[in-house]
Amino acid sequence: MTGADIDAVAAVRVHGWQAAYRGLMPQAYLDAMSVAEDAERQRSRFGRRPPEVSDLVAERDGGIIGWISVGPARDRDLAPGPTAPPTADRLAGEVYALYLAPGVIGTGVGRSLLAAGTARAGASGFRALYLWVLRGNARGRRFYERAGFVPDGAEEAYEVGGSSVPEVRYWRPLGPGPR
Repeated sequence: MTGADIDAVAAVRVHGWQAAYRGLMPQAYLDAMSVAEDAERQRSRFGRRPPEVSDLVAERDGGIIGWISVGPARDRDLAPGPTAPPTADRLAGEVYALYLAPGVIGTGVGRSLLAAGTARAGASGFRALYLWVLRGNARGRRFYERAGFVPDGAEEAYEVGGSSVPEVRYWRPLGPGPR
């Protein structure tokens, strides 16, 4: 992903949310999402992202149809650093985001992006990869389970448009790495 891709990535993200989360989040919130506002947030994030974060895009016919972002795990019980508990996997990565244009869901683009993001995480030395998925997102959960991810027992909820939205955390090992 480059800075020139930000507007297209924002469109994929917003339209992806609106399609994937219909019935799982308040419709008024989804309808109010703005590609322009998301692009501004993406620009700010993109300019500040640490070098160990990878943003990859999928393109077809010159247009961006998917996006994945991976990097170091952010959860305190997994994240490296002096505040992590002694049991934390100090080489844990995270899939921060994986979104597709609604018209390409089910065509293999998501599998390709996840494979590329997983490979990038492994090449960065991560031994495990984590992600959060909405508890009610059966399609998303099946997708990740087919890719070898399993729930690790962690759950949390966050507020979206005045409603609580529960998520579950998934993980999968990435193979041998430095110990």
